[in-house]
Amino acid sequence: MGKKAKSAGGIAKASQRKVDKSTLPPPPPPPHEEVGSSKPLNEPALPGGSFKVLGEEGFDDGGVADLSLLIDLDDSVQRRRRGDSEYFSASRANLLPRATRGPLARMDRRDQKIHLAQLLFSEADDSEEKGPSEVYVDQVDGHEDQATLKHRTDRLTNARAALSLSLLLREPACASLSLAEICKRRLTLQGKTGAEDSLRCADKAIQIAGEGFYDNDDVAIEAEETPVVDPKYEVDPTTPGLANPAMLKLLPVRVSQLCMRSALLQRGNALSALGRDEEARASYEIVFPLLEKEPRCARVDWERHSLYVNIGNTYSRQGEFEKADEQYKVAERLGQDHLDEPGGSERDGLGMVIVAKRAKAFALKKVGQEAEAKELLKEVITMQIKKNQLEEQKKKEEAEAAAKEFDTAAEQATQVSENVNPAT
Repeated sequence: MGKKAKSAGGIAKASQRKVDKSTLPPPPPPPHEEVGSSKPLNEPALPGGSFKVLGEEGFDDGGVADLSLLIDLDDSVQRRRRGDSEYFSASRANLLPRATRGPLARMDRRDQKIHLAQLLFSEADDSEEKGPSEVYVDQVDGHEDQATLKHRTDRLTNARAALSLSLLLREPACASLSLAEICKRRLTLQGKTGAEDSLRCADKAIQIAGEGFYDNDDVAIEAEETPVVDPKYEVDPTTPGLANPAMLKLLPVRVSQLCMRSALLQRGNALSALGRDEEARASYEIVFPLLEKEPRCARVDWERHSLYVNIGNTYSRQGEFEKADEQYKVAERLGQDHLDEPGGSERDGLGMVIVAKRAKAFALKKVGQEAEAKELLKEVITMQIKKNQLEEQKKKEEAEAAAKEFDTAAEQATQVSENVNPAT
């Protein structure tokens, strides 16, 4: 026990450190009540035609609730772990985990988390990864221009920075996602030559998302620009994973599932780059049980679609066209559902059908059916033109809506001004 203050000044300072519980925000809900985006909304929370749930009532929230669980801006996990008195005392004293050096040192913990979200999830309009598809394609052919290489290098640097910041903030979910992003962005930058390093990152992301333990220092190596793995280093897994019973008292199991889905998919992509197709297929297939209870919406269907096309591509690379085609047909059906069913997203449906047909065309070409492949690619081009027209129409509608909103706000401001300062 510490010494009790005796002087008037000491007593005053001690009273200031006490937390008045009546002024605190409501306590976080129990972890089992945090369901993220798995529960459809009654009304669309975001504008656009991509959020209607197929086959049932309700709307997808676009993954917003999942993002809130992963970033945890309200610090629900820290509050549960420390208790309100200790947490808010540490918050007032600025003693919660955060970056204390460098350009982020002036930010508080919450602002640093927002910066972390920007590193992980924000994408420029010209980003190669802007689309929702996670189908693995080797993008490195040795003829990339300097602007492309710089863009890809910057993206990888941001993912490493996100991992470093995640560790400083002690946010394991973000660390797992950062490792999955490092895997993805290294494959985009280095292709097959970086696949072993990418696979190592994906494996570590899975460890963090799992129910066992992981070594925090071993994870931190991947934040370095040139990670050096010491073969003599003895891994000491003492930090509980996101699905560990100790962690499930503090956060919902959905956090683990979201991280595991991302890590397994990227692991499959790294294995595909290495030509280890059977292992890649197994990694992709593990994701399906995690998606069984997810709603049929464009966002999640893109994830399902990417898995099916990736699995099809593993068969195609092994020369098994019939098995590959089975997967492409399922992927195409997912997109066609959005074109056929009321409330489906035409733009996303077209996108899924295009990706599936293109993959099938390449598979046909590999088995020598070039005429069929050319005919299929003609369909793809026609559909792509239609999709581009939809994209342009959507941009036009968004611009018109923004202009209308601006005009309405300007008109309201003018009316207020006239009421405050009537003409004499």
